[in-house]
Amino acid sequence: MLNRKTAPVITDAVKFELSLPPSRQFTLQNGVDVYMVDMGTVDTLMLNFVFYAGNNYEQRNPEAAAANYMLKSGTSKKNAFEINEYFEYYGAYLNRSAGHETAEISLHCMKKHFSELTPVIAELIADSIFPDEELEIYKRNMQQRLQVNLRKNDYVAGRLIDSYLFGKEHPYGRYSSPEDYQALNTASLKEFYKKYYQHGRCVIFVAGPLPENIQQDIEKNFGHLPLTGSGRPDDRSGAILPATEKKYRITNDPDSVQGAIRMARNFPNRHHPDFQKMQVLNNVFGGFFGSRLMSNIREDKGYTYGIHAYLANLIQDSALMISTEAGRDVTEETIAEVYKEMKRICDEPIPEEELLTSKNFMIGTLLGDLDGPFQVCGRWKSLVLNGLSADYFYRGIETIRNIKPQELQELANKYLVAADFYELAVF
Repeated sequence: MLNRKTAPVITDAVKFELSLPPSRQFTLQNGVDVYMVDMGTVDTLMLNFVFYAGNNYEQRNPEAAAANYMLKSGTSKKNAFEINEYFEYYGAYLNRSAGHETAEISLHCMKKHFSELTPVIAELIADSIFPDEELEIYKRNMQQRLQVNLRKNDYVAGRLIDSYLFGKEHPYGRYSSPEDYQALNTASLKEFYKKYYQHGRCVIFVAGPLPENIQQDIEKNFGHLPLTGSGRPDDRSGAILPATEKKYRITNDPDSVQGAIRMARNFPNRHHPDFQKMQVLNNVFGGFFGSRLMSNIREDKGYTYGIHAYLANLIQDSALMISTEAGRDVTEETIAEVYKEMKRICDEPIPEEELLTSKNFMIGTLLGDLDGPFQVCGRWKSLVLNGLSADYFYRGIETIRNIKPQELQELANKYLVAADFYELAVF
């Protein structure tokens, strides 16, 4: 019998044995790869289409995002209202999103309604017509949204720091203007749609407690589409041309009480041997609530509500980014404290107890990411789209468990060098 007077033994999370639930893969007759995660007890499914149709492939800015958004704006059989009504009738949610390399269509629905909804998604992929009136609505909405966002220092800082790191013409560094939205036209969107959706490269991910006939259902609805398979196309992003200047101060809102801060440097992608090690170092430095940046700048100095450092989730290249908003009168002091923490982590080995706390947090986060079919599918999607296998997941766990303070100090002296960072404050 359990003795409730005795506290249970506390086990460090780094000692837990983690395993990535399997993904079953098959290929449709048109060459499209499908990855299925069959787990969970709640009868809801996720169907996720990933097209290589991000802004990396657009000829005009921002047609990739516009084409993706307007997939629900009408087909030759249904108008936008009828499409939305159809999904709402079944209690389903269909979302679209576009990034740098890829663009997605994601369906969340009840398991029992899956076969009713998939034919309509196939219709959107094969027969979207991009009505002029819907495009005009989209253009007005996006211009209004952009005008509102440009008043926000944090939004402006996010746009500018990417352009400094990668160059204004690189897909990672480009950003849209009101004139760009006004210049969108249905002819160019249809051309983009035909090339990158109707005849594009695609990967499909499915997650949830899967019905027995799901493979046949997916083959029936999507295997006949003229897609060209899921192999990754050639990189079209072009050369990275970072800005020559490193420090910027931008006045955006003279009446604002806070300044938005970005400090960043270019960093290799996940295939570089230092990437997973750097994730451990970054977590100690600024990756969680108990990090050094949070302890110093939030808890001790009170300059900000929160400060965070992270490795950007990009495929071709990455970036080490430090992001926060601080009081206008302490913005420069905040930046100075970030550099102090960089120097300290370079000069002094991380104490074992502090490192163990950070490692336990990282393993605990991984446990959360494996809790449920949609989260597990997200892990598999990240591996597949980055050209990685499950071994990468397990190597990451071993890196967290075994990396030593001395190795992290060497890594800090390689990558946390103040002179390598772009520094931006927007007031």
